[in-house]
Amino acid sequence: MPNYSDIRKKLKVNVSKPEQTELAHLTHFLQTIDNGAKRYFEKEAQNYVLSLQGSESIVEEPWYQGYLPLKWDVPFPPPENPTFKFIDLFAGIGGFRLAFQNLGGKCVFSSEWNHFAQQTYEANFGEVPFGDITKIDEKEIPSHDILVAGFPCQPFSIAGVSKKNALGKKHGFLDETQGTLFFDVARILKLKRPKSFLLENVKNLVSHDKGNTFKVILGTLKELGYNVHFKVLDGKYYVPQHRERIVIVGFDKDVYNGEESFEFPKMPENPPLVVEDILERNVSEKYTLSEKLWNYLQTYAKKHKAKGNGFGFGLVEMDSITRTLSARYYKDGSEILIPQEGKNPRRLIPKECARLQGYPDDFQIPVSDTQAYKQFGNSVVTSLMQDVGKQILKVIQTK
Repeated sequence: MPNYSDIRKKLKVNVSKPEQTELAHLTHFLQTIDNGAKRYFEKEAQNYVLSLQGSESIVEEPWYQGYLPLKWDVPFPPPENPTFKFIDLFAGIGGFRLAFQNLGGKCVFSSEWNHFAQQTYEANFGEVPFGDITKIDEKEIPSHDILVAGFPCQPFSIAGVSKKNALGKKHGFLDETQGTLFFDVARILKLKRPKSFLLENVKNLVSHDKGNTFKVILGTLKELGYNVHFKVLDGKYYVPQHRERIVIVGFDKDVYNGEESFEFPKMPENPPLVVEDILERNVSEKYTLSEKLWNYLQTYAKKHKAKGNGFGFGLVEMDSITRTLSARYYKDGSEILIPQEGKNPRRLIPKECARLQGYPDDFQIPVSDTQAYKQFGNSVVTSLMQDVGKQILKVIQTK
């Protein structure tokens, strides 16, 4: 039985630039070859293999016959006997995918525009996501039971809105590059009609533009024929991080008549983990703040405190939880600093950031620290999303 890693080398699966759709088709085909979704990817996968230099030695009729069954020697292989299908939009590094695969789901389509995130995704799941969702025809997406999407939050986040205002740029739905991507989710829902969906975004989405943005989103989902449930959930009950996010779940009214018995998971009274639980004991000195940066952060904090502002660094307490990890963490690490006896505080290392988002230790990080910080800062708390997924499955697996 050949390994995916061997086939990966032979077929030159290497995410080195954006929009490598040929690799997306190939890996999606290999992942779905044993179910009805393969027809969406087979032709382009075949064309790619035929285009390879020396392909005469690779291609058979059918070309993939010699490869199957395939052993998926990746950290998180597809389940052997899946009980439902889902798609992973704005997939990032696969926080949703990890959660729903753990629940027995088979991912039949993924999309993520950032090719560094694609590298991490492929290293862990053996699949290259498709790129820009705005360029993907919804007709080319396989049927599925659940759509999951963490559509971009920058147009609605407090930090994102403040930055855009300062730069004189538009935000929310007026941000034409990111703010309207919700409607790409809507067009896929309209055509493919999954039984359910799970959307995640920043808490500020609810209050953005005096509530009008969220009103448009809910109205659109209801017009599409979905009964909608939403709640702000805090990741601190799963990881030692204060991370509030709006979670939106919907069910097809044609299937459930708006009568589904869905409830969000109940949060425990006290967070189960503290910062100390996720820290490494021996950390390279390169993560300790320089004198120059540490002095700058202290001066910056004092200046804003004098003005009555809340800006400043976040020096954590070991028996407590952290602030929200953000995609800007790579800049200075200021929101989450770990105190060190006898020397300056340090940043989290990428592995600790992974733990802070609920990822297991065997999750691979094949990118630079800078890219890793961005990726984990943009991720979902995967363990929280898994519990939300459990509640969804209680509904869809009973009908």
